[in-house]
Amino acid sequence: MIERRAREEFCNITGKERFSTYREDLITYSYDAADISYLPDAVIFPLTEDEIIKIVKTASKYSIPIFPRGAGSGFTGGSVPIKGGLVVCLSKMDKIINIDSENLIVEVEPGVVTEKFQQEAEKRGLFYPPDPASLKFSTIGGNIAECSGGPRAVKYGVTRDYVLGLNLVIPPGKLIKTGVRTAKSVVGYDLTRLITGSEGTLGIITRAILKLIPLPESRICLLAMFRSIEDSAQTVTDIISSKIIPSTIEFMDEESIVTVNKFMKFGIAKECKALLIMEIDGNKEEVEKKAKIIKEICATKNAYEIKMASGKDAIDKLWKIRRSLSPALGQLSPTKINEDITVPRTKIPEILKKIYEIAKRHKLKIICFGHAGDGNIHTNIMTDRNNEEEMERVEKAVEEIFRETVNMGGSISGEHGIGITKSPYISLEIEKEELNLMARIKQAFDPQGIMNPGKIFPPDFNKDGATPNQNRNSYK
Repeated sequence: MIERRAREEFCNITGKERFSTYREDLITYSYDAADISYLPDAVIFPLTEDEIIKIVKTASKYSIPIFPRGAGSGFTGGSVPIKGGLVVCLSKMDKIINIDSENLIVEVEPGVVTEKFQQEAEKRGLFYPPDPASLKFSTIGGNIAECSGGPRAVKYGVTRDYVLGLNLVIPPGKLIKTGVRTAKSVVGYDLTRLITGSEGTLGIITRAILKLIPLPESRICLLAMFRSIEDSAQTVTDIISSKIIPSTIEFMDEESIVTVNKFMKFGIAKECKALLIMEIDGNKEEVEKKAKIIKEICATKNAYEIKMASGKDAIDKLWKIRRSLSPALGQLSPTKINEDITVPRTKIPEILKKIYEIAKRHKLKIICFGHAGDGNIHTNIMTDRNNEEEMERVEKAVEEIFRETVNMGGSISGEHGIGITKSPYISLEIEKEELNLMARIKQAFDPQGIMNPGKIFPPDFNKDGATPNQNRNSYK
């Protein structure tokens, strides 16, 4: 519980209307898309950087855990208040402060919704490429905290590639400014890159300077259907080997296709075992030339049907199959465990084979789709969190998938972060010395350990190493 004096001080900072201990508000801010819930002791809604400084000072004074939160769209429990404390919701800090079209930079507050920001940039002929699936409601601050990716990462990179500078409030209420407004700088350590992807464990982002690029002149989208996952995977390899980097290369496996067919009635033939959705952007002549080459590569790799579209409406029609997948999956089972492993592109067929073997061995339905262009596979285990026996099999399957991924030179998280759901497994990928170094960095930023505690580091972490044998069910 937050003691009375602390509550009074928080109310003095924001006013009673933006500080709440009502149970309805506590429930609303107790969970994220990982479907794991912990009640905070209070929720506060700052409007300014100065208010955040005062909030962190007060929380430090009373040793109150702080849980920064954007839209709560993360899949790893990164914003869940597992130790009670104070949720600091940044959604009201949603101003686009300045778009500098001459220097191709923008300054924004953390609560700006990603899609809204992209639309404002495009009105000026500018482009912000990071495009997480949650872009219609996720916020820039949350994107930075998680280093979000998306389909366009294969060509344009992820959020960290567009963050030039940050304002960050750290305990006990100090404001630090990192980075620059220029294209180049090698002055000191790169704290901006360190903070990007730190999941709110180092401080609260209050402002960001982001890089923009010119909006591509033209886009063409292709949808190719295959009778085998191997043919689709080899197609991806051949496209990249041809020195063409599409802006997106998305794939769906057979179970994904069956699912959208069942619930959305797309009429895709049963012979389709895999499909690719690819986009090329750039100047018109270049795009048309590359689209033709990609179409030829798909045909040589046994694509039995290839559709091509240009113009927003026609492109959106092709994308509807992929965008309908998540809503369709929601109708399959009460719970979806969504992992986001990443492997080298050439290892996609191999890791998919392993995943299907693991699914069969543990009698689970696992559906795979994702960003084939950068090897980022969304591995969705369809289950019921209330079925304890099945969840035990799920946990075993998750660990096996992660081990196979790391053995292939991959990563257990491509864009969702670690949070709490993946923290039991982080030592599969990160060695003891590296974890200890990370812990010392955390201590330097947050000596009291109040910033988003319980995240990233394994539950049994004690600076002497950790074992990947904890069960994520312990967080429920």
